[in-house]
Amino acid sequence: MGKAFTRCIWAEGESLDYIRYHDEEWGVPAYDDRTQFEFLILEGAQAGLSWSTILNKRSGYRKLFADFDPEKVARFTKKRVEKLLLDPAIVRNRLKVESAVSNAKAFLEVQEEFGSFADYIWDFVDGKPIQNKFSKDSKVPATSPASDALSKDLKKRGFRFVGSTIIYAHMQATGMVNDHVTSCFRHKQCAMLGK
Repeated sequence: MGKAFTRCIWAEGESLDYIRYHDEEWGVPAYDDRTQFEFLILEGAQAGLSWSTILNKRSGYRKLFADFDPEKVARFTKKRVEKLLLDPAIVRNRLKVESAVSNAKAFLEVQEEFGSFADYIWDFVDGKPIQNKFSKDSKVPATSPASDALSKDLKKRGFRFVGSTIIYAHMQATGMVNDHVTSCFRHKQCAMLGK
């Protein structure tokens, strides 16, 4: 008996949590600020590490980062940061933890200017997902002109850990681009969500 579904190669043979992430979340358009903030924090934390490491620590991040409430995270003190750096439930990297706090402050400024962070970020893809049609995972790029532009603008606004590669991964995760390969059962499903 064959496999029930064909998935993107990067999700094959992984843990059930990883497969669930691929099957239910990755590439789903996220128009709410909380989800956008969560992925901004998680993608920044992932820099230099595997995504499975971050998924395994996701519940720790939710708990320790106030369920990804940017207003609460923006108020984290130096003392709170020091406490976070002792907790193995997250990636204990000082620059990444401090950047989560400073990014929360920058996030709030974007919300104030644009009404919502989602409105701001989706404007970089004209408000709707880019529907790529890559036949193989190896053809999926690490950056794009949109991620280059968004990364540059975020840096200008004081965000950290927002290089073009990190931002392209963020765009993939939050459905701003549909990079499921065309043979993956999720490609068509995510394309329908973007209409």
